[in-house]
Amino acid sequence: QVQLVESGGGLVQPGGSLRLSCAASGIIFRIAPISWYRQAPGKQRELVAASNTDGSTNYADSVNARFTISRDNAKNTVYLQMHSLKPEATAVYYCHARFVGNDYWGQGTQVTLSS
Repeated sequence: QVQLVESGGGLVQPGGSLRLSCAASGIIFRIAPISWYRQAPGKQRELVAASNTDGSTNYADSVNARFTISRDNAKNTVYLQMHSLKPEATAVYYCHARFVGNDYWGQGTQVTLSS
């Protein structure tokens, strides 16, 4: 059974930082592209960052240079380090994995920006 469990969300002030974690089980982690998405209230879910199996990464233009995605294959975990957070970052952040042609999602972790 594939499971993706996100953690690390919370309340943070604008300009602050957070690190999200996504722990995966039930997949061969090193061959699975892992991505972070977010969904703000009233908006569609959008791709934030992706960690590809060849070591490359991709970012949404809105977060480039402020967010960093990394993966630890030994721990089956992907991280999203977020700096200089803006109010529009308030959203539920979801971990996504693609494995043997199937898409898997975590339950999400809430990130709220508030002064």
